[in-house]
Amino acid sequence: MLDTNLKTQLKAYLEKLTKPVELIATLDDGAKSAEIRTLLTDIASLSEKVSFREENDRPARKPSFLITNPGSQSGPRFAGSPMGHEFTSLVLALLQTGGHPSKEAQSLLDQVAALDSDLHFETYYSLSCHNCPDVVQALNLMAILNPRISHTAIDGGMFQNEITDRNVMGVPAVYLNGKEFGQGRMSLAEIVGKVDTNADKRAAEELNKRDAYEVLIVGSGPAGAAAAIYSARKGIRTGLMGERFGGQVLDTVDIENYISVPKTEGAKLAGSLRAHVDDYDVDVIDTQSAIKLIPAAKEGGLHAIETASGAVLKSRSIIIATGARWRNMGVPGEEQYRTKGVTYCPHCDGPLFKGKRTAVIGGGNSGVEAAIDLAGIVEHVTLLEFASEMRADKVLQDKLRSLKNVDVILNAQTTEVKGDGSKVTGLTYIDRNNQSSHEIALSGIFVQIGLLPNTGFLEGAVERNRMGEIIIDAKCETSLKGVFAAGDCTTVPYKQIIIASGEGAKASLSAFDYLIRTKPAE
Repeated sequence: MLDTNLKTQLKAYLEKLTKPVELIATLDDGAKSAEIRTLLTDIASLSEKVSFREENDRPARKPSFLITNPGSQSGPRFAGSPMGHEFTSLVLALLQTGGHPSKEAQSLLDQVAALDSDLHFETYYSLSCHNCPDVVQALNLMAILNPRISHTAIDGGMFQNEITDRNVMGVPAVYLNGKEFGQGRMSLAEIVGKVDTNADKRAAEELNKRDAYEVLIVGSGPAGAAAAIYSARKGIRTGLMGERFGGQVLDTVDIENYISVPKTEGAKLAGSLRAHVDDYDVDVIDTQSAIKLIPAAKEGGLHAIETASGAVLKSRSIIIATGARWRNMGVPGEEQYRTKGVTYCPHCDGPLFKGKRTAVIGGGNSGVEAAIDLAGIVEHVTLLEFASEMRADKVLQDKLRSLKNVDVILNAQTTEVKGDGSKVTGLTYIDRNNQSSHEIALSGIFVQIGLLPNTGFLEGAVERNRMGEIIIDAKCETSLKGVFAAGDCTTVPYKQIIIASGEGAKASLSAFDYLIRTKPAE
């Protein structure tokens, strides 16, 4: 099951175990169970601290296995194959069960251990999903820290009957005590915040105690991370708040145009950004979103950011780096069938539509790339482009048109998502050449039509254009003195990671220049 290279790497990791780990499998006579048996036998052979046994009469999914300590029955469980992107989740579960410490903040770990409810989580993942490991790893850690919490990570490709019964059409899909809990990437802090009902109140009380910053950066993607590093290097009091560290980068699979890094993945780059920020004296505030910018009463005074949790953070200068989000079609049925056939990530959710008919909305690079990827998995792909021609690079268009199970419809305006109440069954569109209406029967719709800036909380505070982008000058200054902006949420052309990073550095230098030239009013 494991090749020689993987065995060598895993053996080195298992040397970090400080207490014994037991793998308890529930298997049958099938081929998949045989694969799991081979995998667990290989793992147990690599460390004296790891043992493996079977309990095939246990009431659990087959094949599945529990990772626990001898004498215990709690811990994370994998149902199906933990290979692909989930192999890292398996390694971390082994290490953390064996006593290796987590890198999460101790206060958050203590919060998990203190949860006093019985929480039974189930997560459906696909082996090609790059968003799934974060969720699986967070819930596995919760099951390791607290015996009242259980978590089963389920390979959706192996348990297709459950995918069908529960109408799972997007991964990661998380269930809590048998009911839908969440879908998409979630951090440990976000999950704990949802199950710990007093978390927001405690967070707000703690944040309200913070002294004013000299620079407060709102948004923790590439632009925000660069701004934080540049500010901290100046020796000024720096705060960095965001909903999830890495922002849109976390939703990016392969990155091949970040200069000096020939190829990386979004999650890895986000981790590197966090590690770099952590090298400096930056007050990082996770899982907090801004809902309002309150301008200073006078020039040189303190601006303030109000958060969704009810906290108010003050600072002499502010850098807005909130990035952007996927643009919605804005048609009837889209919201109703989100995660029930309407999806935005072909890499994550494509395998769930194996052998089915799908559509891709959008003929730019992302849309054409999505259609090409899906063509190798699904029965058929229909790409709909609003304009009279696709905007994707010619090499991508040529590849797309060479595929036999792909149709391209130009001048197509999607007007409605159709469904049966529980899942997508098709869509309707208007042919813009003659205004005739058409309907396509399908199971999945992948929306790839660009981005919208996350700037709604700035209404009335700073000047924005009709697209909602923050209007900035060459120094990243906004219409409000002491407030700067950087990255995809601004009018800067070309929404690229490397450009956002540079703009974040520029905004930080401009904020520093403002601080040294402006007399504090408070």
